Amino acid sequence: MRILAVDDDPIILELLGEFMAQLGKHDLTKADSALAAIDLLDAPDAPEFDCFLFDIQMPGMDGIELTRHIRATAHYVDTPIVMLTAMAEKRYVDSAFAAGATDFVNKPFEVAELRSRIGTIEEMLAKRHSRTSKIFAAKTVTDHANVIELYEPISIYDVDSVIEYIAMENYVAQLSRSALFGSSTFAFTIREIEDFHATLTPFEFYSMISDVAEVISDTLAGRQFLMSYAGNGTFVCVTESGWRPNTENLKDAVNLSLSRTELYNNQSELLEPRVCVGEAVRLIWKSGSTALDALATAHASAEAACIAFEKSKYDFWNVGQTA
Repeated sequence: MRILAVDDDPIILELLGEFMAQLGKHDLTKADSALAAIDLLDAPDAPEFDCFLFDIQMPGMDGIELTRHIRATAHYVDTPIVMLTAMAEKRYVDSAFAAGATDFVNKPFEVAELRSRIGTIEEMLAKRHSRTSKIFAAKTVTDHANVIELYEPISIYDVDSVIEYIAMENYVAQLSRSALFGSSTFAFTIREIEDFHATLTPFEFYSMISDVAEVISDTLAGRQFLMSYAGNGTFVCVTESGWRPNTENLKDAVNLSLSRTELYNNQSELLEPRVCVGEAVRLIWKSGSTALDALATAHASAEAACIAFEKSKYDFWNVGQTA
């Protein structure tokens, strides 16, 4: 990978240079400030970077502002950004992931930990390259071959507070037990997602997922939250500031908004996606793997709510009937 590291501490930049030299398979470029990094990226002969390592506290422009700047650049909208910083307080973690960070590593860092994080980034890039080429090649296909796997997460762009699922997992894993005290997680699942997946082209399916994400994000506007698409029609949310939603009211609000939103496939046929919402799971006193388990529980709860909804429809239409 070609990596750009931005840090105003020359010792950190030197350490990163030695570390990358040990790995022997990455090309590291260094910048001592966010403004120097922007000048480098804006140069006519600028190289194309595969990953960024940003410090947060820097003079002129900090790493969070730099992350926002990078994410506003179409070419780097989903390039992995790892915050490499001593700023471990929750407000910095929240701001970094909300701005578009993929991962967060605290200084002083262990070489083994950084090696593991870089390895994870490499794997993510390899999978994304395959997935993205399938999605956008699908614009030109005429059959309904499902080249987007139903259960795989999808990157969603230009929707407020929506981050990649791997970033969501990294965000929750980064927070301490005390930092998660006022947080909750819950999930939305699109009803009959298997039917949409089977009948829509890959690009139509991708577009529907993005449109539903935007409706959910707009419905949650005004709340402090992060959301990601986890696959199988499910969006997982983490809320902050002690807000624990009334999920029934929230489901009704999202579905009302969806009913007012005109979504069509390529044949101009109206799509009418609706969602179910699972139970809200409080993250109090959870951290690490137990917090990640809570994400999985919220995901499963929303999918179970969809199954229960479909069963209730069947039971309703068979009331009074005999076998």
